[in-house]
Amino acid sequence: MNAAFPLNAWYAAAWSHEVGRALSPRKICNRDMVLYRKEDGTVAALEDACWHRLLPLSLGRLEGDTVICGYHGLAFDGTGRCTHMPAQRTINPSARVRSYPVVERHRLLWVWPGDPALADPALMPDFHWNDGTDWVGAGGSYYGLKANYRLIIDNLLDLTHETYVHAGSIGDEHVTQTPFDVTHTDRKAVVTRWMKGIEPPPFWARNLGKPGLVDRWQIINFEAPSIVAGDVGVAPVGTGAPEGDRSQGVNGFFLAAITPETDGSCHYFWNFVRSFATDDEALTQRINVAHANPERTGLYDQDVFVLEAQQAAIDNNPRTPFYNLNIDMGSLWAHRLIDRMVQAERPLEPLAAEAAE
Repeated sequence: MNAAFPLNAWYAAAWSHEVGRALSPRKICNRDMVLYRKEDGTVAALEDACWHRLLPLSLGRLEGDTVICGYHGLAFDGTGRCTHMPAQRTINPSARVRSYPVVERHRLLWVWPGDPALADPALMPDFHWNDGTDWVGAGGSYYGLKANYRLIIDNLLDLTHETYVHAGSIGDEHVTQTPFDVTHTDRKAVVTRWMKGIEPPPFWARNLGKPGLVDRWQIINFEAPSIVAGDVGVAPVGTGAPEGDRSQGVNGFFLAAITPETDGSCHYFWNFVRSFATDDEALTQRINVAHANPERTGLYDQDVFVLEAQQAAIDNNPRTPFYNLNIDMGSLWAHRLIDRMVQAERPLEPLAAEAAE
């Protein structure tokens, strides 16, 4: 498993509601950060290590917009500049900690762990389905997974696993038996599967509320390095869904913002949103519980169990590369797009390796 991740990218660091007037530590791409909301409501993200003796700043306290180190009282503003040193009037001009660019959008806080000069908000990933306007969901949940972030991308781009991991809810044999198409650009890959004239699986049958065969679609959109938005749903057969008319059906999106924590762990921000029965709050809660619940029997809980077991197996039985099947075509393209981003940040590596030979 290639553990590399690009640094010059926007990564989800937290749900907006998770960060307030407290120091919130989080590791992103092997970088320890501390996030907090300033008095004007904007969010700062600083290196979580004091310039002086490296104690995590998250163990200190917040005074106004200033972080006070809990060890010797050095103070840092929201840009990372030291504004106070104990027992001396002059401040060493080199005394600062790194500040990371932050954008708040789509109910998430996004950070840029790479070169701050390249942190263009125009490069923000498309996650608009989570804005809470046309698409409705419970607001989003979080998993801290002991698994490499690419394993989750593989999981979401190959939905044949539904037949086995999610049997009895959304999985059935049609997913494994139906051909799919993969398209791509320099930053995105799309896996499209249409299952026409089939019996709907239980989850979709309940939400459609109509008897008879359906046309079912799974259109999985990947945006490098780590965003997945799955366009899924069913409509009565022959009502025009494959041609673009979904008005007789039910449509949802599963949303995943996946952020590397370390080489073997990641942050998994997810939500399921829908465009049908948007005023039914009870349905919103039922769907949310079906995806994740305290008993760990939800759809995402089932995936977490598999992914963490897979990572443990990788750690215990290292071998590369993975063996690939036809069903892996979408994830293979995703890996290729990620690897291109990684390589773009390290253009001199091949030349250095060649010179060493």
